[in-house]
Amino acid sequence: MAHWYHRNPIKATCQENFALPTIASIGGNARKLISDIRAARAKLLVLFGDANNTVPVLESALNDYLSLLRGLIEASDDKGGESKLRYSLRFKWTNSLLGNGVNTQQDAVYELCGVLINAALWYTKRAALLAAADVVSPDQAKEVHTCLRTAAGVFGYVRDAHASSLADSGPACGDCDTNMLSAYAMQCTAEAQEITMARAVELKHNSSLISALALETSRIFKQSSDYLLTLTKDSEDKQSKVAKWRRYLDFKESVYLSYAHCYHGQVLLDQDRCGDGIRSLREAKSLEERAVKLGEDYARTKGAGATAKPWKHPFFLKLGPKVEAIKTKVEHENGFIYFQKVPEELPEMEVKATHGLVEPLPFSLPNISPLWNPQSYLAFEIQMQPSETDRAKEREANAKSKEELPPVAEREIPGTQNAKSESGCVIQ
Repeated sequence: MAHWYHRNPIKATCQENFALPTIASIGGNARKLISDIRAARAKLLVLFGDANNTVPVLESALNDYLSLLRGLIEASDDKGGESKLRYSLRFKWTNSLLGNGVNTQQDAVYELCGVLINAALWYTKRAALLAAADVVSPDQAKEVHTCLRTAAGVFGYVRDAHASSLADSGPACGDCDTNMLSAYAMQCTAEAQEITMARAVELKHNSSLISALALETSRIFKQSSDYLLTLTKDSEDKQSKVAKWRRYLDFKESVYLSYAHCYHGQVLLDQDRCGDGIRSLREAKSLEERAVKLGEDYARTKGAGATAKPWKHPFFLKLGPKVEAIKTKVEHENGFIYFQKVPEELPEMEVKATHGLVEPLPFSLPNISPLWNPQSYLAFEIQMQPSETDRAKEREANAKSKEELPPVAEREIPGTQNAKSESGCVIQ
């Protein structure tokens, strides 16, 4: 069995009791709020570990918790603004690339980021689970595509709306780093576009469109890898943490660049440019061979996430024969009709996809729970915002901390055995 997608682990956290001090004489919904938010969080965390849960089930639990959590971030009295409770509790989370080590922050926005990143990771795992079937129905294919676009939107939302407001972005290669979030968002966008491109192959769209989509998909995977390179270029230790993930992204970049040159070779043949076409197809073959080496190197590289075997996936195994078939045809035509010289310089691909490009789905938080109102908000005692000294001590404590949390017990995602489509992609 072969997995087509690399997936990093779900983040771990510990139980939070939400022990917020209240003013008993005021009453209101304070105690119910504490009980409900505790229960909503516990329910959501259980769901994150299993991609077999349906999207409506996950989203219902996610919205329930987020609507309650918003009351710790936004004031629900007449003044509005930042909640007096934002810095009341310490939240602990691991990071998807950094094993079981804990990072702690006294900030409800940090909790929000942790939950949303886990939700986005869950969407990617849900997509991988559905895509691993030997036969994927049209409705399931649409869900895979939507899950990946949703994940991209959530990662982008955390990056743009909240990551910069944290007093501490966390450790090197931590999930709240904006380059990490961008890498995740671009990976999800590229993987969603893979589906569009594979569908174009399956439906035998014109070679120019397929080449353009493949080229753009390759570029997006490269952008994702480049974000990780930017994040880690100043440290070999950082580079080792993202090495496995980057090799997967580089593998995908080579695959789709090979597909782009492959179909561009057909385009050049149609334009009676056989010499250029042969050169483009030779490049496609070279990139396909490079992808095999990258895939094998990926498997040997230590790092976070279950090891996929994308170079053994049916979709990739179709690439070599496709390149060879078109290359043989172009060489045959050149030898009998055109007699064109094969240039050393690679012909430029001027194609640009005008449709079929994927955009992340915009994400927004659900409305704040109606349990949060001026009376219930008043029932909680005012909390002091941490000083810069407090935050410096917290960062120092995180740096020295040896605390660990057990990893999330995730349900295994099976690999693809047989793909019965022409393209080798099971998602149509």
